[in-house]
Amino acid sequence: MDEPRTIPPRPRDRLYAALTLLLAVLLLPAAFVRHPRRARELACHWALGMRFPAEDLTGLTDGALAAFTAARTEALWRHGQLIGLTSGYRDPHVQQRMFDDEVRRTGSPSLARMLVLPPAESSHVKGIALDVRPHEGARWLEEHGARHDLYRIYDNEWWHFEHRPGSRGTPPPRRPHPGVRHVIGNGDRP
Repeated sequence: MDEPRTIPPRPRDRLYAALTLLLAVLLLPAAFVRHPRRARELACHWALGMRFPAEDLTGLTDGALAAFTAARTEALWRHGQLIGLTSGYRDPHVQQRMFDDEVRRTGSPSLARMLVLPPAESSHVKGIALDVRPHEGARWLEEHGARHDLYRIYDNEWWHFEHRPGSRGTPPPRRPHPGVRHVIGNGDRP
């Protein structure tokens, strides 16, 4: 899978980012009237909702939702960077269907686990996983997400981040793919 670092930003993505930031600026007075203390967050939410109208933030844990909201607000206002959600919480039945489809596609549960986990193991089902876009947004989140307890978890999924509070800015060990539970490092025991 491509790393976000290796894909240059497309001119269209830069244009969308600039227009979304402009829209947020234009929405700021209305957001201030509605909620003065959270005006920047609210204007960001409205502008990103127009840019990514199909995203669904429901089902995320309160902590994951707050962290994601804070991160994308910072990304937009400080760096002009967009972060959209392609997938967050997933119902266990949806996750099972995705896993079953991947087993059929690859021919084996162990191969399927390289991209999709069964519901009992999926962080999407727990409401703490975020699949984000575009590449530049994922790159920003990988660089700055620790401030919000959001971490990239898998080497093969540049888009997948998880809310891991209590990490205190220290990223959890990254795994090669979802099917690997723990990478054994120096001093770790199997």
